[in-house]
Amino acid sequence: MARKKQNSNLPSFDELIVPTVKALIDLGGSGTVEEINTKVYEIANIPDDILQIPHGEEGTTIEVDYRLAWSRTYLKKFGLLENSSRGIWALSKADIDVTKLDHIEIVRAVREQDKPTQPKSKTTKTTEEELQQEVTNEVDNTEEWKEKLLNVLYNISPAAFERLAQRLLRESGFFQVEVTGKAGDGGIDGKGIVRVSGLLSFHVIFQCKRYKGSVTPSQIRDFRGAMQGRADKGLVITTGTFTREALKEATRDGAPPIDLIDGELLCDKLKELKLGVDTKLTETIDIKNEWFNNL
Repeated sequence: MARKKQNSNLPSFDELIVPTVKALIDLGGSGTVEEINTKVYEIANIPDDILQIPHGEEGTTIEVDYRLAWSRTYLKKFGLLENSSRGIWALSKADIDVTKLDHIEIVRAVREQDKPTQPKSKTTKTTEEELQQEVTNEVDNTEEWKEKLLNVLYNISPAAFERLAQRLLRESGFFQVEVTGKAGDGGIDGKGIVRVSGLLSFHVIFQCKRYKGSVTPSQIRDFRGAMQGRADKGLVITTGTFTREALKEATRDGAPPIDLIDGELLCDKLKELKLGVDTKLTETIDIKNEWFNNL
């Protein structure tokens, strides 16, 4: 894997191998990619400015997450991790002693798999090529279509984005959803009501941020100040991301909770609800020669 030297504080994929194992141990042995990555940020003490470095110029994946995909793949090849078709990664055994793990040895051992005892044919893939394919598949499965969708969202008008948020909430079970955004309203763009189990209702106000940047904790605090006494919960929807401190501020103890939808989750919800996104299945036809031969 080629390493980018964009910043001296940007950890390499091999430096993230042991923190990845520690993260899974802290998570009880298994977790989603998002849970694992978030825990690694904490364990490796990766600062917010590093977490804003994108992989590629317009990618929706940050460089650290791309490198973490490599870390997980090496650990899988080494036999310490396994992953399911549902995107859950887990430790392959419960008694891993992280004090005995050496990321240099893990990388060396995996790359040694590239040296078979028999000559390879021209069509045989090397271990490094297989690793690259796995990482590429994991990133590209979400990267390409989300990047295209976010580019569309960046180019619609602010009013259209607010109407999209309104439609998204309605399709998600909210009712009495109104777009109310106006100057001097503390960034409040709309309101709605969500009912839980047909018994409890919560008044929610939402804010839309249609840009590529990161929402900061001060913006979360400002929004919370505007929602005081006007709603039970707040919701911020952005095509960008949230800094780690903004995520903490949104769930700060003793303060009204604010739920957050970033660009990636927004894309997932639009796909799930089929709002401007169609999923097409390609039909594969397999001719069974043996069946005909047995006639």
